[in-house]
Amino acid sequence: MEQLTTTPFGRRPVTAGLVARVAANRQAAEIETTDKWSLFRELSSARVAFGLKDRTLLVLNALLSFLPGKTLDTGKALVVFPSNLALADRAHGMAESTLRRHLSLLVETGLIARHDSPNGKRYAHRNSRGEIARAFGFDLRPLLLRSAEIIRTAEELRTQKEALRSIRERIVLMKRDALKFTLYAQDSALPGPWLDVLDQISHVHTQLRRKLAIGDLQDIEAALGKLLCEIRRELAIETTELSASDGQNGRHYQNSDKDLFESEQRNEKGDNPTGPAPQTPKPQPHMPLHMVLEACPDILPYCDTRPQNWRDLIGAAGFVRGMMGISPTAWEDAQRDMGAEAAAVTLACILQRFADIKSPGGYLRSLSAKAALGRFSTGPMVMALLNTKNRVAV
Repeated sequence: MEQLTTTPFGRRPVTAGLVARVAANRQAAEIETTDKWSLFRELSSARVAFGLKDRTLLVLNALLSFLPGKTLDTGKALVVFPSNLALADRAHGMAESTLRRHLSLLVETGLIARHDSPNGKRYAHRNSRGEIARAFGFDLRPLLLRSAEIIRTAEELRTQKEALRSIRERIVLMKRDALKFTLYAQDSALPGPWLDVLDQISHVHTQLRRKLAIGDLQDIEAALGKLLCEIRRELAIETTELSASDGQNGRHYQNSDKDLFESEQRNEKGDNPTGPAPQTPKPQPHMPLHMVLEACPDILPYCDTRPQNWRDLIGAAGFVRGMMGISPTAWEDAQRDMGAEAAAVTLACILQRFADIKSPGGYLRSLSAKAALGRFSTGPMVMALLNTKNRVAV
């Protein structure tokens, strides 16, 4: 098929960019034939690298649909000449002004070229055999010429995306190990800088809510690796010291715990005339307050100001529990069995998942019952909410 011109119709001037694109389009194709829809999918994957928008790809898809056959081939005519009305129809009714803007972007990025007719309209001349001898419209040959570049770029981006996914996965697993080891150490009353460790883990949570480059993620992974080594070293020292202690004391502690549990069961049945044992003070939650507020932001509107201490959070929880349908007795039981601070954290977590919990009062009572038996901790609830937020941000 003969091509007579590359200069634009009307007032559009010849520019240095146009001259460079014309020269590039005269080069030999690295790939002489390719499936047009496969190449389009590769370009869709690499659209950011080529400065393309989703609607620009929609216009290119419409242009490709006017090319007969499934392949782009150097030996075939690659000029299509649909009217703006036909193009807009295949681009799902796109406005003509928007269509023109995206066509210009495709030309500027060097993925298509214009071949304007003397009057600026798009059409084709056919020979006596009915074959297209000369066409005026949009040339798709530049897309074929850049097919190797498009495929390489798409593959590189897929490799980078997989690397990001892999390193994020490793970070999440390391963060989980660090958190659970730290909570174990706190629950076991092992000495160590555990609050500082929780602060560092919370900082990692905050960082992961943003889109980070792979270099930043590698820094986080290295820092977490160092933190995990320190945690494991502390745990190894303390575990060794505990193992070296009197074995009889260890057995006595286990038996006492069992006896206490059995005693509690007897008390529930009314077998013990002396009444329940006196309540001991409950420890504060093993996590910073700001981590709780990050996981449970829905409680903030019920606070006069952002809580600065556990007392502020307890007050807000006591205020909002009535709106959640939680009875005063359920709230009192939770504070008795969990401790006031842990009960406030638990209620904040329930509020955060309020839409998913059918009976907040019944749920709080079941958690209080577990806490009374020493089988409940607020840490997993808070971390589950933080992990959910991180997955949504990613």
